[in-house]
Amino acid sequence: MKADDEMILKMAKEVVIKFIELGRVSPTNFETTFRAVFWAIKNTLVDSRASALSEDLMASTDEA
Repeated sequence: MKADDEMILKMAKEVVIKFIELGRVSPTNFETTFRAVFWAIKNTLVDSRASALSEDLMASTDEA
């Protein structure tokens, strides 16, 4: 498992724990909620890295 995936799992766990504490998640919808939170965090991370990478590439081509 990559370090990023481990970090995302921990973040998703914390979010879902908060939802449980607030009564938003029950045992019947835990799996669905956890998957949704995990993928939302992962997609956000990937999208932010992709935009940062494209900005870096644009800057490096402008310098050349």
